[in-house]
Amino acid sequence: MMDTITHTLFGAGLYKASNKERMNKKEKYALLFTAIGASQIPDSDVISQLWDTAGYYQMWHRGITHSVFLVPFWALLFYILSWIFFKVKDVKLFYTALIGVFIHDTSDVFNAWGTGYLEPFTSERLTLGTVSIIDFVIWFIFLISFIVSKTQSSLKEKAIYRTAWIVICLHIFIQSAQGYILYNQYKPGYDHVALSASFVPWHFSVIGKNGETVDIIKDSLITKPALQYRLKSSENSAALKTLFKQNPKARTLYQWSPFVVMVDTKEKLGIYDPRFYKDGESFLFEFMEKK
Repeated sequence: MMDTITHTLFGAGLYKASNKERMNKKEKYALLFTAIGASQIPDSDVISQLWDTAGYYQMWHRGITHSVFLVPFWALLFYILSWIFFKVKDVKLFYTALIGVFIHDTSDVFNAWGTGYLEPFTSERLTLGTVSIIDFVIWFIFLISFIVSKTQSSLKEKAIYRTAWIVICLHIFIQSAQGYILYNQYKPGYDHVALSASFVPWHFSVIGKNGETVDIIKDSLITKPALQYRLKSSENSAALKTLFKQNPKARTLYQWSPFVVMVDTKEKLGIYDPRFYKDGESFLFEFMEKK
């Protein structure tokens, strides 16, 4: 997922790029509330972990609340809330919320975490893995925009931030085009391939799986590929059934991930997502202790 800071910056950037010349103070407050709130609202699904007793949270988070089909519903909600809290009824608020939620849902598609973009018609996670979950380039673009807006009084704020949005879209396009090229270079050599963008622009982890072997390769279009890890997956369908029975979260992770690595040792039985593997472990690892 994109981090909370980035989504907040998206909301602030949307507000700054809006034409507010004829708006009074109350209308500006309503617009700010709508832009920031709509840019965050899909992540309200995090509260579902409070009542998750069956291990479904991994699928619930960034699931139906991130569906592109729910965008108009969220936009209508903020239009109504603006009328209730600020007594402002302006169709511009609806369209601002519409854009804010759409940006949130769509930007989440570009990172490795993925999103239920097409729910409820499919529960499959749509993920490209071409943009880092925390993208410092986007932060930097908004920082420069803020500095320019405060130091160059001759330039209109909305023009500065609209330019920033163009640069961000260009950045995401360049990142994704390079990721697409790399993906297609590796695809013929593996049964399954996934991407995970690095924090360093234009650099990626390419994760490929053939049978029981999973390779994690650092690569870019401007450097030579480097094999970082070669992992062994213990493919055992019978053991998986036992794991799923003991740990329902493992079943959810299995459904959620493009593919997994299975660990079957004397001490543990589990699966993990290799896209998040680093220093000998993945932070998305579900297992059971063997007795």
